[in-house]
Formats: sequence, structure tokens, C-alpha cells
Amino acid sequence: MFDGTDAPVSYHGVIQTAHHIEIRLVDTWNHDQIVALYRAGGWWNEAYDESGIPALIKGSFLFAVALDGGQAVGMGRVISDGVSDGYIQDIIVLPSHRRSGIGKMIISTLLESCRQRGLGWIGLIAEPGSEEFYHTLGFRRLEGYIPLIYDGGG
Repeated sequence: MFDGTDAPVSYHGVIQTAHHIEIRLVDTWNHDQIVALYRAGGWWNEAYDESGIPALIKGSFLFAVALDGGQAVGMGRVISDGVSDGYIQDIIVLPSHRRSGIGKMIISTLLESCRQRGLGWIGLIAEPGSEEFYHTLGFRRLEGYIPLIYDGGG
């Protein structure tokens, strides 16, 4: 399978299709397309090394790509131990394709795949203003807990 470049891609099959959009769970993908998505989401630091994208994909428990005519227009991934817990992160849809159901398709695909693999706890950290979107997909606020990030201090 090829993604329109010379870079081979590997995937587990088409998981979901709607309105000419395909969601695929992949083991590899063209790193230029993935970097473009991270940039569109505002999550790419130019100091990052693009050559790390293949390891990022392979190191993910699940990595989903939304395709419009072979071009990646969205993505999302799950980090997990593969036994009990999973964390959804890096849900990104290109601005030109937002508000068309692609984000919902990505998350639904990741959730279904996690459940099929026996994961019982699936969480995420939502950006401000996106909580209602995640509520419609079955997520709720995790009362009594505060997300923290390591800043190197201590």
C-alpha cells in the first residue's frame, strides 16, 4: 500500500468510511503528512526531529489516520499498556476538514478498537472549549483528579 509518495505504509484495514473519508489504523505512514497535521494542530515544535515520526507511530498502541483521497487530513492515537488503561491523545483534523465529523470518526474508531482489545479504562485530556464534544462521545469529567505534567523541577 502506498500513500502517494515513495514511502510505503502499513495498515490494519479500513475501519470506518463516510462521505469519502476513510479511517485507518496504521503501523506506518508518510511522516511529512503527520508533521503537517501536528503543525496544523499547533503541536509541532520546529526543534523536533521529523525522523522520529516512525517511532512515534510504532510506539503508539493504536494510530489512526483519516484519509481524503489518500491524503491524511486527520489523526489520533492511543497510548496504552495493552492490558487495562488507554490514553487518547493527538486528535488533530486539518482546519479545511473540521466540523465535518472526522474527529468523531477518529475517536469512535479508537474507542471501538480499544474496547475490542479489552481495555476497560480510556481517558484523555481535553483542550478548553472541547469538553462538550467529548461528552457526546461518552466521556465525562474525572472529578477529584487534576492532570499534571512534569516540568523538570523538583
